[in-house]
Amino acid sequence: MTRQSPFVIVLSGADRAVLEARARTYTAPFAEVVRAKIVLLAADGESNSAIAARLDVHVGVVSRWRQRFTEAGLDGLADRSRSGRPRSFPAPVVAEVKAMACEPPEARDVPLSRWSSAELAAQAVAEGLTVSVSASTVRRWLHDDAIKPWQHRSWIFPRDPDFAAKAARVLDLYARIWHGVELGDDEYVISADEKSQLQALRRRHPELPPGPGRTRRVEFEYRRGGTLAYFGAYDVHRAQLLGTIAPTTGIAPFGQLVEKVMTTEPYASAARVFWIVDNGSSHNGARSVERMRAAWPTACLVHLPVHASWLNQIEIVFSIIGRKVLRPADFADLDALAERLTAFEPRFNATATPFDWRFGRRELADLLRRIDAHRPADTSALAA
Repeated sequence: MTRQSPFVIVLSGADRAVLEARARTYTAPFAEVVRAKIVLLAADGESNSAIAARLDVHVGVVSRWRQRFTEAGLDGLADRSRSGRPRSFPAPVVAEVKAMACEPPEARDVPLSRWSSAELAAQAVAEGLTVSVSASTVRRWLHDDAIKPWQHRSWIFPRDPDFAAKAARVLDLYARIWHGVELGDDEYVISADEKSQLQALRRRHPELPPGPGRTRRVEFEYRRGGTLAYFGAYDVHRAQLLGTIAPTTGIAPFGQLVEKVMTTEPYASAARVFWIVDNGSSHNGARSVERMRAAWPTACLVHLPVHASWLNQIEIVFSIIGRKVLRPADFADLDALAERLTAFEPRFNATATPFDWRFGRRELADLLRRIDAHRPADTSALAA
């Protein structure tokens, strides 16, 4: 004879509705679903052993959750907090290792360029912080705070004293504003630059196309077929690309790109065409502004701050060209490279949409404040 549980469950309408919803869900943790079903079956008069057999769990599990619900209701079905295993390392030791990871090794007279988990573990022992600690334990400590001292990113500290003002006017143009006034329908913004030293590399063996279970294979060795330069002009609001090919960079090749754009509609009849460029030798300095204005009165050359090509949207286009057109390189000669670049333009223009550019004046101000926090003492603040 099956012994009846002393914990009799009688459900209210509200509790039954909650438990039935949990029992039917496919997204809740499995343990929550099982607990809900245990209580529902118990409320229907099923014995612990019958519920255990039906749900394929141990009878002790059924008994435990029946009792907890009887004592605390729905709250009793939640997991109780657990003390867990005692800490193996005191908190000050963990904090000191994390602080060590945020310092260059040379600060502790260690002849390394960057830390690894194993090196940090060894240094902690060498400094007497602990008798022993494994690299995996150190890695786990660092993971908690997303500290990765073995990684690094290169950057250039802004040194243009007018960085904020120059960057802000470019960001305004992306927002179709110039000197506080919204641009008209017959005013356009062009982002322009050049990719130099594009090589016509010809592989010494034909590539193998991808197949089932096999990635595309490209021969490592190649023959050099010379270099050329690609000049690109990207309309940031119409998402249209115009380009030219030249043997090398320079003022004259850049002028050819400008001529191609400024004699093409809608730019030929535009009220103004703003040209955003970096400070490369093809278009740098005040003389380049005068040269542009003299040749094309409706064109306005706008320079980015020094070392701020990342604000130039044409660089995004060049990244796309690099990934989709140029790599992996395998061109018979310079003509084949030029043909590929030229043929890509109409393909790009057919489907391109303006970039979702979200970096504006507010984001610029925040960035400059963060940069100023790390600037050398002998440099001027960038933020206003």
